Amino acid sequence: MLKRPAEESLEELAAADSPSSKKLKIANFEFPRSRLNGEIVPNMKAKEVNGHEPTHEHVANYEPVTEAQEQNGMELEEGEDQDEEEEESAFSAPARQTAPLEGYTDLYLDTINRSVLDFDFEKLCSVTLSNINVYACLVCGKYFQGRGPKSHAYYHALEVGHHVYVNMQTKKVYVLPEGYEVKNKSLEDIKFVVDPRLSRDEVTELDKKSKDAWDLSGKKYRSGFVGMNNIKENDYFNVVVQALAHIPPLRNFLMLEDLSARSEIVQRSSMLVRKIWNNRAFKSHVSPHELLQQISRQSNKRFDLLHQSDPVDFLSWFLNTLHLSLGGSKTKPKSSIIQAVFQGKLKIESQQITAKADASDRLRFEEAAEVVVETPNYLMLTLDLPAAPLFQDELDNNIIPQVPLTSLLSKYDGIRAQERTSMRKRYRLMHPLPPFLLFHIKRFSQNKFISERNPTIVTFPVRSLDMSPYVEPNPSVHPLGEPIWYDLIANVTHEAVRIRDDSVEGEAEKKVWQVQLKDRARDEWLQIQDLYVEKVAAETLFTRESYLMVWEKRKVAKRK
Repeated sequence: MLKRPAEESLEELAAADSPSSKKLKIANFEFPRSRLNGEIVPNMKAKEVNGHEPTHEHVANYEPVTEAQEQNGMELEEGEDQDEEEEESAFSAPARQTAPLEGYTDLYLDTINRSVLDFDFEKLCSVTLSNINVYACLVCGKYFQGRGPKSHAYYHALEVGHHVYVNMQTKKVYVLPEGYEVKNKSLEDIKFVVDPRLSRDEVTELDKKSKDAWDLSGKKYRSGFVGMNNIKENDYFNVVVQALAHIPPLRNFLMLEDLSARSEIVQRSSMLVRKIWNNRAFKSHVSPHELLQQISRQSNKRFDLLHQSDPVDFLSWFLNTLHLSLGGSKTKPKSSIIQAVFQGKLKIESQQITAKADASDRLRFEEAAEVVVETPNYLMLTLDLPAAPLFQDELDNNIIPQVPLTSLLSKYDGIRAQERTSMRKRYRLMHPLPPFLLFHIKRFSQNKFISERNPTIVTFPVRSLDMSPYVEPNPSVHPLGEPIWYDLIANVTHEAVRIRDDSVEGEAEKKVWQVQLKDRARDEWLQIQDLYVEKVAAETLFTRESYLMVWEKRKVAKRK
């Protein structure tokens, strides 16, 4: 069988270009950097040239390359690579930068809109609802997670054109999608609002020097006396936090101490107190949403922003939770700032009421019977109101019953006894009294059918309440006959507002809570109800239904 003759000779095939890569594969023979067959090649070995043995023709075509020719060749190759990158640029992501280009350090900063920034709400990504690595867009105020090429903040920058973001944890500001950090002093006000922190000197001056402040809209406000947003039914929470924020030892602790290693509820409480006293705020009110969300989770929704609760119940839970979160002990007294500020000791004497005792002797302690003595600790003292009159004649129809505060405090004089579950008891405070006293005036009583309110007005002095008649004498702690003065600094009041309720006939009563606070720097009193802040005369404080009172022990100079 005859074979078909070849169309090309072997010599012509040997001289043809190799179908392999354009890069030369050279081994076992080293050439200096030169031009071979019209191409620039590195030092090479003589074993392979484009996959073939080097021939006399390769060696004959060997030419040294000058530096100028090499430079021209490199520029040509770079130009070809650049053309390829331009062709693919429509399909590739923007290049990440570690720093802004020279002369463009303030790029996009003019797009920041401070009027929409609100850092009071919980830091959750608006897409994933995650609280990890959250960034706030400084153009629209929304929260997004991360800033990498696949993050939601990155997509938001590309889709909407919002380029400036701040990390809510580190307070660093970045430009996306470029990804570099912006270091500009014009952003310091935003970083301060994200996490307001005053120096120790500034905190000590809060109660001494009064300074006016203005928000972005030009509205004048007083730091420390700002309105708090009532999101739904959280006014019971607002009045308690406002009162606690004006107790100097607790306020200074939350504002100055490093609480980053403490639990979330402690950190958020510190943040809210610092925002209340912020004198460089963007708006003249604050929102407690972030702390309320944590309280709702930690209390198993016992206290939340959707349902009304009792301020005293919440205060008791909140103080005990903060005490334990700060490392306080359940048995050891004065083991946290909470107990150091509010904790005192109470003496309780109890005696069984015998069946032989008649009605007139039920509250009289018998000398022969056994008396049980207890000395528990307390954070709050409960004061019982006398029963309101059930019937009034025509002339006394508009008279509101009143009782002085000293009459309610006589419960703790150690003389008058009260009946509690077949036991007669009498109470007496013990030295030393705490720096701050909390009085709970018990107005509401619950029966099987309805909650009853006692509208009796409690009259009290704003200054110089003497607590010495209600304390067990102890000459080693306090001189006999010397008064123990306390001054009022906060007063939580209740107001019953009638509203139309279709579920019952007629109208129903809605509880409205307000707090009266003393401005020490100006010696003035202000009343705060949600977002409303107004001055109030000290002489009219008692005209409202007081429910929770905070008294501060007056410091007396020690005698030499």
